[in-house]
Amino acid sequence: MSALLLEARDVTATANGRNLVDGVSLSVSAGERLAIIGPNGAGKTTLLRMLCGALPPSAGEVRLSGRRLDRITPAERALGMAVVGQTDQPDPRLALIDYVELGRVPHAGFRRRLEERDIVVEALRTTGLLPLLGRTIGELSGGERQRAQLARAIAQEPRILFLDEPTNHLDPRARGELLELVAGFGMTVVAVLHDLALVAPFATRVAMMNNARLQVLAAPHDALTQELIRDVFGIDVFRLRHPTEDRELTVFDVPNRASSPSGQISLNPRSNTP
Repeated sequence: MSALLLEARDVTATANGRNLVDGVSLSVSAGERLAIIGPNGAGKTTLLRMLCGALPPSAGEVRLSGRRLDRITPAERALGMAVVGQTDQPDPRLALIDYVELGRVPHAGFRRRLEERDIVVEALRTTGLLPLLGRTIGELSGGERQRAQLARAIAQEPRILFLDEPTNHLDPRARGELLELVAGFGMTVVAVLHDLALVAPFATRVAMMNNARLQVLAAPHDALTQELIRDVFGIDVFRLRHPTEDRELTVFDVPNRASSPSGQISLNPRSNTP
């Protein structure tokens, strides 16, 4: 059984008298990939920020390897955690290799300079960015910049990697490729994801948030049930056999009320003509 790495105990976040996260408890073991999902405003990003120490809980506690997170210095946390956020905006003039090397800042003085550069180069190789070594951040595409952020994070050599909606602004193929890349790292990952189609191929467990509370914590197959998806997201989910491969497809569908006999909306402009 894998060692328990991260644990949240009844954590709550309050702002302006309202609970953004309400009494959530969960744990993450080494090697797991936990996807946090839920509709807009459910508390996903707030929960992630508490788990990584960016936001102190209003109540409850988070523990990293058994130690309370609020009793671990930021420098110590940086040795165990790396975060890729939604709003990371590195200076576009910064050389790619210098940006990735920022991931080594928490380790300053622990290794020789040559060893440090080897770690950075390996992070670039792992993320497929080594051929772009001579470019600046501003010369990279959106997908390449996202991989640069991942390279910086894994150069940090964390025990756990936090990702806040890492596939935002990427095209559908790039989204899948990015999460496949992350899964291949073999690291412990906690990720907020908004694209439900990507959850099952990526995650080993799913934490579904709704109205600031944890609705379910389970394996993808048990979390992404038709009943739960309809109740929380208001959409349908279907599981189909792939037509050419020996695997199952999970398909999410927005109910078309306009085509329902009792629907009040029509997409046919002539239907509303006097």
